[in-house]
Amino acid sequence: MEKMKKYLAECIGTCVLVTCGCGTAMLVGCDAVNGGGYILTALAFGLVIVGMAYCVGNISGCHINPAVSLGVLIKGGMTGSEFVGYVLSQCAGSLLGSAILAIIFTLGGVEDKTGGFGANGLGGVNGSIAAGLVVEIVLTFIFVLTILGVTDSKAGHGSFGGLIIGLTLVLVHILGIGLTGTSVNPARSLFPAVFAAIFDNDQPIKELWVFIVGPFAGSALAAFTYKFLSAEK
Repeated sequence: MEKMKKYLAECIGTCVLVTCGCGTAMLVGCDAVNGGGYILTALAFGLVIVGMAYCVGNISGCHINPAVSLGVLIKGGMTGSEFVGYVLSQCAGSLLGSAILAIIFTLGGVEDKTGGFGANGLGGVNGSIAAGLVVEIVLTFIFVLTILGVTDSKAGHGSFGGLIIGLTLVLVHILGIGLTGTSVNPARSLFPAVFAAIFDNDQPIKELWVFIVGPFAGSALAAFTYKFLSAEK
């Protein structure tokens, strides 16, 4: 029962992330030239993490991101079976959040200013797969390394941990939105790309693998780096 509660918490948290984060991008657009929608989207993703950290963090740890769960797994903070359960729950949350957005924007007739459910893409790096992978690896490395440090029992950040992590997500979005849309989260990227393909924009689904491989690689690199830096010997 305790595991099921954790999985449900991860599903809810990821649903809120996709609904509010991608939904904000769809509503206001992410034009780096005009800037307003760009900053609002970055804040939306970061503020969701802050809110969910203090809401479900005490239940599941508020990973709401398979890349974060991978980092915790490598660090030794969860078992392989728990990791699988977390990832499946996060993907379910992404599906639910994307469905909510479909109801609002497609059935409700609200204009999607991203043209693709806030899905990630390589347009900001001129379609370069290599550049997109580097962006996602580096940004995920920064994000996951921060999480591992903040949540370390020796860190002593106390109740400020959720705020620090949320602000770090805002930071990586400020750099990454104009480049790849900022994934750093395979679940966040998965179903927005699928729904974009369903509603006649198949480009995000073709590039989706970049936003799965990149975050996982960045997370693994962050976890091994943190284990090395924090080792007493």
